[in-house]
Amino acid sequence: MIIPEQMDEIFSALERHIREEGGSKVSLVIIGGTALAVLGRFVRQATKDVDVLGEAVEQQDIVEIRKLSQFPPFLERAIRKVARDFNLPENWMNLGPASQLDLGLPKGFHKRLIRKVYGSHLTLYFADREDLVCLKLFAAVDRDDYHVQDLFALEPTKEELLRAARWVLTQDVSPGFRSLLENFLRRHGYGDILENL
Repeated sequence: MIIPEQMDEIFSALERHIREEGGSKVSLVIIGGTALAVLGRFVRQATKDVDVLGEAVEQQDIVEIRKLSQFPPFLERAIRKVARDFNLPENWMNLGPASQLDLGLPKGFHKRLIRKVYGSHLTLYFADREDLVCLKLFAAVDRDDYHVQDLFALEPTKEELLRAARWVLTQDVSPGFRSLLENFLRRHGYGDILENL
């Protein structure tokens, strides 16, 4: 497990191993519990992995997010070395959420990314709070687990949850999913926003 206090040390070690592997500069977009920790909204003691949405490509002050089907070999090797050094699972950094790029992101997502530089070879972009509310609501709708905990750690307002709910409905347009979303909002005390959904 990765504790929030370890994250900068882990990412600095990853950057060092990328250089040692002779790798090129790496820029990645991070969502999930790691992004929550960077925002200071992490309420769990640890997260099991680092969720990579895709590659960040900077072009004239605009960040384009590109889907990765796999990490380059030098980065895979660096990730394994960090796993060894910090006693982490081999896939502690993974492309699990990459399919979200096919479904689409909240409007303006790339403009709100929070940039952190680790040495000369690693730049990480973390999802902003507004976008994490959307992504966490989508993940939490049909569950009763840490995604729900993460969502409410962000302390969303009713307006933010309404905006997130509208976006979530673009991700799954089925009547069954809408029903799940409505039930979730009612169960957590936000039933009054449904008339505006």
